[in-house]
Amino acid sequence: MGQKTVTAVTAISKIQKRPFARSSALVVIYGQELGRKYDLEDGKTIIGRSSKSDIQIDHDSVSRQHVRVTVEDGRVEIEDLGSTNGTFLNDESLAGRVALRTNDLVKVGRTVFKFIAHNNIEAAYHDEIYRLTTVDGLTQVHNRRSFDEVIERELSRCRRYGRTLSLVLIDVDHFKKINDTFGHLAGDAVLKEVASAIKKRIRKEDHLSRYGGEEFAVLTPEIDLKGARAMAEKLRRMIEKHEFSFDDEVIPVTISCGVGTLGKKGDTSAALVQRADEKLYEAKAAGRNQIC
Repeated sequence: MGQKTVTAVTAISKIQKRPFARSSALVVIYGQELGRKYDLEDGKTIIGRSSKSDIQIDHDSVSRQHVRVTVEDGRVEIEDLGSTNGTFLNDESLAGRVALRTNDLVKVGRTVFKFIAHNNIEAAYHDEIYRLTTVDGLTQVHNRRSFDEVIERELSRCRRYGRTLSLVLIDVDHFKKINDTFGHLAGDAVLKEVASAIKKRIRKEDHLSRYGGEEFAVLTPEIDLKGARAMAEKLRRMIEKHEFSFDDEVIPVTISCGVGTLGKKGDTSAALVQRADEKLYEAKAAGRNQIC
């Protein structure tokens, strides 16, 4: 007879007793290897395109040796190494050697890291992984998964109390042309700024999410079709007047919007999305930069 196999059992109490890393870390919140944590040990950590880098980002927007992170006497500092496209710390171009603080965002090429200080890093890391399941790393608004959860919750609530629910789908016009003309880094910057501008103009009750590549969705509880259309038009005008720029180049940006609202009592979330999506298609087919 063959050797009898035994199923291994690991007690939770033993997992809790395992040692955990106490060093600071960078966590990828946007880009390849999403969610990966890089511990920052004492000394220097080089981030770049070169295979010899401590943290390699194999993308043509990243220089071979792009940025250096130094850990010394408990202090963590970051310094750009003369990279072609620069390093951004909390959306500001990094100049000189700067100390990192918890929750700082570091953008290298198209990759965004979040810095987590050494204090209670394991708890912070797991909190960050949970956040990554609901927040888009680039724009810092809710992601598609969050949208799918919230629309079902709001739909159920509206049915229960007999209230309305509307949806605005937003598409950044000719986004491929923006990428082709100004580059993908500029395209990323446009998406972030569009999201930030919209977030500032909607109510706290509304739910903004990045629905797709260059598409955003705004769920507006207790707002009827007329009200949702009026809000969408305000957003359209705001984006049209807003000056977008990257590397001192002005980028013309407009949006198209499709608006839908709950119809009959048995409406599903899929029906609401389809209604708004059809109207968005109409707006784009009619020449873009408009509301349907």
